[in-house]
Amino acid sequence: MVVKNQLLLRTVARVAVAGTLLAAGAVGCTIKNSGDPVNAGAGASASTGDGTAELANGSGVKVALVPGGAHPYFQPWKQAGQTARSTYKLGGVTFDETAEWDQQKQNDLLSSLAARGYNAFGVFGVSPTDINSTFARLKSQGLAVASLGSCPAGNVDKADFCLSTDVELAAYKAAEAAIDQMGGKGTLVHLTGNNVDANTQLRIKGVAKAVRESGGKVKLLQTVTDIDKDLQTAQKAVSDLMAAKGKSIQGIVATAYNPAVAAAGAVRSSGSKAKVIAIDDDAKILSSIRNGSVSATVVQNPVGQADIGSWVLALLQTEQCTMRTPGVTVDSGSFVVTRKNVADYDTARKAKTAELKKKFADELLNCR
Repeated sequence: MVVKNQLLLRTVARVAVAGTLLAAGAVGCTIKNSGDPVNAGAGASASTGDGTAELANGSGVKVALVPGGAHPYFQPWKQAGQTARSTYKLGGVTFDETAEWDQQKQNDLLSSLAARGYNAFGVFGVSPTDINSTFARLKSQGLAVASLGSCPAGNVDKADFCLSTDVELAAYKAAEAAIDQMGGKGTLVHLTGNNVDANTQLRIKGVAKAVRESGGKVKLLQTVTDIDKDLQTAQKAVSDLMAAKGKSIQGIVATAYNPAVAAAGAVRSSGSKAKVIAIDDDAKILSSIRNGSVSATVVQNPVGQADIGSWVLALLQTEQCTMRTPGVTVDSGSFVVTRKNVADYDTARKAKTAELKKKFADELLNCR
């Protein structure tokens, strides 16, 4: 922020407090990383939010990245967390998960981590309907909390913020890609995860929207849920589906990891002409795009979630910044990958992460 603007803000503050409060919503923070030189004129009071989103000293911040359970999606959080520790000079970053998807076991793990000195938490809650009580308990202990990768069900988030894929939009993009690959007509099948998961219901809505927009040219033959527990479960479900209805299927959109891998394998082994749209960028999926058994995949941004999540959590825990709107939801991004861009799609994802950092600094944080 230039000195001229700061002087103007100070003048407004002297004239009327109300004017200062109005200015707070209009200005943002300047992004800087620890160790960068700071413009001596950039500082301002916390009430204006006219400061720098520079983590002045993160050595007292220990971040815990805690998935709901074991799943390939979360593996990038490990390295991204360690990179964030180095980049932002944090006191520590750990990645920890329970062996089972059980909310009480996750609660116990979070309590254990807090007792060990972790004071900033990025959590993928097991139960979207119950996780708010967990967030509220952590917040009551003076801990910074982010809902990463998944937001609570409903319209209330007791965490400081949610940074997650807009799963309905991602599923819509996947179904659009499938319909395009099908030539705009035919029969589509949707393979997805746990039916009671709020995210699954949003994915079902996203796929249904794309089908409706086909104007009746595409028929949604079946939505198969509860097949993302493990690869074996998904393989059996897809095998049974192909045996019973394979000849009538022109497209398969998989919005969960294990069904995507299973669908790619089933199409390749059966010689089916069905167009498969997968999710995420596991090596098996990318290899399937290259060999043609998968037409496209919709990748998410788990690295950005862990990186930006750790950075914002540290700013909050040090009380250098506050959220302008506590519990705000931010889309971490989703990207369609085909054979044309499979070699360089990560460029767009890195650009999205940089954009997210700027969004937090300019629009979502008040910093002193």
